[in-house]
Amino acid sequence: MGSPLPFGETLRAELGAPQHARGLESSPRSRVWRIELDGRAAVLKQLVEGPGAEERYGREVAALRIAARAASPVVPALLGTDPEERVLVLEHVEEGRPAADWIVGYAAALARLHATADPGDTGALPRWQGPTEADVTSFLTLAATLGAPVPPGVRGELEALVHRLAHAPVNALLHGDPCPGNDLHTTDGIRFIDFEQASLGNGLMELAYLRIGFPTCWCVTAAAEPLLDRATTAYRTAWHTATGTELDARGLTDACAGWLIRGDALVQRAHRGSTDHLARIPEQDWTWGTTTARGRLVHRLRVVAELTTDHPELGALSTLATDLRHRMLTRWPRLSPVPSQRP
Repeated sequence: MGSPLPFGETLRAELGAPQHARGLESSPRSRVWRIELDGRAAVLKQLVEGPGAEERYGREVAALRIAARAASPVVPALLGTDPEERVLVLEHVEEGRPAADWIVGYAAALARLHATADPGDTGALPRWQGPTEADVTSFLTLAATLGAPVPPGVRGELEALVHRLAHAPVNALLHGDPCPGNDLHTTDGIRFIDFEQASLGNGLMELAYLRIGFPTCWCVTAAAEPLLDRATTAYRTAWHTATGTELDARGLTDACAGWLIRGDALVQRAHRGSTDHLARIPEQDWTWGTTTARGRLVHRLRVVAELTTDHPELGALSTLATDLRHRMLTRWPRLSPVPSQRP
């Protein structure tokens, strides 16, 4: 017999009795059911007991409430909560198959999501945390281990990058894991789900996912440049429409470079913060989702090398990224490009 549905008296008084409960696939950190309330489909989600469960629940609830401000929906409506049981009741959204050019609509929806934050949200969610000087050291140590000469000035460039990212505008609601599978493609637009890692920060850190290869996700893809340009334009247009402000063009390059040097962007969430994952690369490769750790890194090196060509603040990094990618492909010639299509 399964465990009882976590739908207590407070929720029953507010929403009525749930019917026709059916378990849905979810991460190990949560339990999810499809239910009916007064004949209408809804989703019941409970964050399971474990380290950080209370924080993840608080982040998700806060993010959903902030995102509900969007002029057109970008998240399912939050119908009810039970903090004692870490339970959320959400609108059920019928999901369709993403279009071939899905990243364009995704980018526009992501901008609308990001734009729902306002200055009064300070403290409602933690501030996004970027790379550190330890990441800089790990990245440069990997380059030296693989025989790539470290150009003079590159450490200074990377330390300045870390500083810029740490002091970037905090003006956006960040999803925290805006990956394929956490975006529901519906007949009236894209809705994002699973905000357990939400934070406040610079939206360009998540727009960068499209170019750098979804650094917190199992599903790494590499879209063609014309499609990436369309998606970037869609994001900038939607952001300007929602906020009346323009984005700093240099910020996207900084965001991609920041993801490149983070070893934790090579592993699943459960393994982050546990060891120096860049240090594992010379002796070990591992598969996560659509590619391997080395495959992810080679892709990111190409992206950053191209974006930083003739860059006034990251020129030495461009040289190093080009050389390190070449050495990796020479050392491991069977590395495959990341896929161009999402599964």
